[in-house]
Amino acid sequence: MIRIRTILVFAVLASLTSACRGEDRLEQRLAKLEAATEPNEALAAKVRSMAAELGTLRAELTKIKTESAAGAKPEEIGKTADKAPAEKKSMLGELPDWVKKVKLSGDLRYRYEYIDDESKTAARNRNRIRARLGLNAKVSDEWNLGFRLATGEGTQGGDPVSTNQTLGGSWSRRPFWLDLAFLNYQPQWAKGMDVFAGKIEFPFYRPAKNQLIWDPDLSPEGGALLYSIPLGEKTSVNLGAGGFWVVERITDVDTSFWGAQAYVKQQISGPAYVLGGASGYWYGRLRGQPALSLQWQSPTSNFFGNSNAGGLFTSEYNLFEVFGEIGTQIGKIPVAAFGDYVVNTAAVNKSQDTGWMIGATLNKAKDPGSWQFDYDYRDIQADAVVGQFNDSDFVGGGTGGRGHRFGFSYVLTNNIVPSLTYYVNQYEGRNNNVDYNRLQADIVAKF
Repeated sequence: MIRIRTILVFAVLASLTSACRGEDRLEQRLAKLEAATEPNEALAAKVRSMAAELGTLRAELTKIKTESAAGAKPEEIGKTADKAPAEKKSMLGELPDWVKKVKLSGDLRYRYEYIDDESKTAARNRNRIRARLGLNAKVSDEWNLGFRLATGEGTQGGDPVSTNQTLGGSWSRRPFWLDLAFLNYQPQWAKGMDVFAGKIEFPFYRPAKNQLIWDPDLSPEGGALLYSIPLGEKTSVNLGAGGFWVVERITDVDTSFWGAQAYVKQQISGPAYVLGGASGYWYGRLRGQPALSLQWQSPTSNFFGNSNAGGLFTSEYNLFEVFGEIGTQIGKIPVAAFGDYVVNTAAVNKSQDTGWMIGATLNKAKDPGSWQFDYDYRDIQADAVVGQFNDSDFVGGGTGGRGHRFGFSYVLTNNIVPSLTYYVNQYEGRNNNVDYNRLQADIVAKF
């Protein structure tokens, strides 16, 4: 044992005098030393501990020599070197302020679609894509702006309620349209207020995101103000108002749209809640005007189920809406149900002025492995709403129909969601009691 300790002392002294030769040389010598001694685990552990301490001492000595050569003050020696790596890392990771304030987002959807419309001579199979690319930027503490480009179809401009591109056009190039372009003001003096101006996402609340009155792809042009007012911890009042330009005319009165909405949301306990509200929507100067479709696919005139004569609207559209929604949780599964009712108080034909919908959702497609099921039934008469702007898939788009919609989606992995949607509908009015069935199989990737 005395022989072993003597060897260790000489080994440590030799290592100190040859520190500049590096730790690799020391490790080689220590390995030989261990091989030459009798097996002793405690002794081997002590040797390795001493080797580690030697490495630390060498590093500290190098820092001191470097700082001394650079003329550092005695009290600063040993401190500057410790800060240098962190400062260097911070400098390398520093980004310009404008980059930090900009957020890019986008998505791509591939869809297979089967349509069996008994008013047509044959069923239709088609494949479609949707691509969107958006940018949002924080301009200041109160101001934001946003842009989004999206695919679409139309001879003069993009279809206002669809961003799909049907594949099979002889491999022709496909256009991108300006889908959103807006300013957003969030005043610090009025918490909960949002003001939007430009081409914006539809601002008014739709229970369970239903499409009885409005298609989710619609992006109206004008301005809106939204204001959420908390009344205690579990209750909030939500107000909204907006004015938009539908058709601008040089030699005639413009067609405009004005809307106002109010709803209350009451949290009961945990995830359980109830919500109820009402909306008013008023169009100016639609009666006696040509089809809105002429704005984006001239010379095709399509009224999407609305009453017309001689190629002109026969009614004005002043809509009154009431809606309700309730949500809770059964076990660990969230569930929600809703109802929506709308009447056009300015309809000429009072037997064609009403629409309603009921529906429910089961679970939430949020995290990988989660799923969601949706169902709704609706009955929407010809002049209940403006057909150009409501669901573009139900009965082929527009009004004058009734029937079911079933939906199922599953989160395959982060940002990858496949889904199935099936419409079982019947026409009313334009193709009375003719069946319309539609199957959509989608996969969406987003970032």
